[in-house]
Amino acid sequence: MEVLQKIFENGLVGIIRGVHPEDILQVANALYNGGIHTLEITVDTPRVLHVIERLRNELPEEVIVGAGTVLDAETARAVIMAGSQFIFSPTVNIDTIQITKRYGIVSIPGAMTPTEILTAYETGGDVIKVFPSRAIGPDYIKDIKGPLPHIPLMPTGGVAQHNIMDYFKAGAVAVGLGGSLVQAKDKYSQADLAELTRKARAYRQILQQVRNGKERNNGEMTQ
Repeated sequence: MEVLQKIFENGLVGIIRGVHPEDILQVANALYNGGIHTLEITVDTPRVLHVIERLRNELPEEVIVGAGTVLDAETARAVIMAGSQFIFSPTVNIDTIQITKRYGIVSIPGAMTPTEILTAYETGGDVIKVFPSRAIGPDYIKDIKGPLPHIPLMPTGGVAQHNIMDYFKAGAVAVGLGGSLVQAKDKYSQADLAELTRKARAYRQILQQVRNGKERNNGEMTQ
């Protein structure tokens, strides 16, 4: 699936929550300029359907736009009709997963325990959002990958610059970046947008360091 592969390649999902609808396009462009090309718009955003449609129409084609905090199948269908390319959920709601897959859209349900993670994956989740990761930390991802190595995991909630490298080293395929990257505020100034681009670049550089390290290690192993 092309969208899923792009999410894996991008590695970083910028979560936009609590931003005024009129500022979201500017925020999205600031993230794009910083190298973050996968964006989640939470459905508690006012006029969220219009926002998603606008982002799909006005952002560069390589940007992946999805909806987050989707709690039910009805909401999932609405945001998919507006152009959402993936569905992020904080819980394992089977109806939401099933309708998302019915429309051929990437499903990323949230789970924490091994049973929830396996259930979400077997029900059709493409990637499992391990949430809230703040409560468990990177070692938990490593522990889960032991018995469940085939399930792609995306920690979200509590991922920040000081621990993002540890999450990727533990086996995460991508991470969700919320308040540590995009702050909730009514108005973004030009200085705020410039700072957002700077922070996005910093996250991108860390991800590249991790990937370069893995490439070196793989090269040493095959020599």
